[in-house]
Amino acid sequence: MDDMFSLDGKLALVTGSSAGIGFVLAKALGSAGAAVLVNGRRRTPVHEAVERLQGVGITAYPLCFDVTDASAVGEAVRVAESEHGPIDILVNNAGVQRRAPFLEFTDDDWDLLVDTNLTGPFIVSRAVARSMAERGSGKIIMVCSVQSELARPSIAPYSATKGGLKMLIKGMCADLGPLGIQVNGLGPGYFDTELTKALVDDAEFSAWVAERTPAGRWGQVDELAGTVIFLSSRASDFINGQIIYVDGGMLATI
Repeated sequence: MDDMFSLDGKLALVTGSSAGIGFVLAKALGSAGAAVLVNGRRRTPVHEAVERLQGVGITAYPLCFDVTDASAVGEAVRVAESEHGPIDILVNNAGVQRRAPFLEFTDDDWDLLVDTNLTGPFIVSRAVARSMAERGSGKIIMVCSVQSELARPSIAPYSATKGGLKMLIKGMCADLGPLGIQVNGLGPGYFDTELTKALVDDAEFSAWVAERTPAGRWGQVDELAGTVIFLSSRASDFINGQIIYVDGGMLATI
C-alpha cells in the first residue's frame, strides 16, 4: 500500500511555492519522496525556501519565473527538464487575491486576478503537459478554493477565476485524459496561513468561519498534505477531472 502513495523518483513543480500553502504542498510532496522545483518570481524567497526544504532532507531546486509570462514559462520548463529530468507532477498554486465591492473593482485588479489565477495555470499546464503527453503519463493539480463553488461579498472576480479553474480542469481532463494525464483540483476551505493572518486575527470573521464550518475552526495547512500526495500518486490513477475539497465540511452545509 505504501508504494501506491510513494513519489520516489518523481519530479514535482509547485508554482508559488516560496511561502504559504505552496510551500506546504512542496514540502508534502518532498516528504513522500519527490524532488521539488520551487517556484516564485523573486529569487531570494525562492532560494530561501529551497534551503529550508533541503534542511529537512528534501531534494529541492529553484525555478524562478512569472506564471503569466508564456515565453519565460516555456524557457524555465525547458531548462528544468534538461537539468533535472521530466516533470511528473505539476501543482498550479500561484494566485493572488484582491477585495473590493463589485461596483468599485478596478480594471487593473480584474486583469491581475484573471492573469495570475486563471491564465497562469493554463500557460504553465500547457508547457508542462507537452512532455507529459509524449511520455503518456503525468499529474496536474490545480489549487482551487471553496470559492470555486461559493461567493462572498467583495471577491466576485476572485470567485470567477476559481470557478474558471473548475471548468479548465474538466476541459483539460477531456483533452489530456486519453494521453495518460490526470488533471484534478485541490480545493482548500479557510486555512490559517501567513497570507490570511489578518482574517484569522479578526475576531468577528474567525467567529463566522467557526460557525459556518462543521469542523468549527480554521484549517491547518498540514491538513492539505495528504490530499496533494494522493492526487500526485499512483493511488489516484483513475481519478480525473475532479476537485477534492478540504474544507472541514463547509460546502456540505447551508
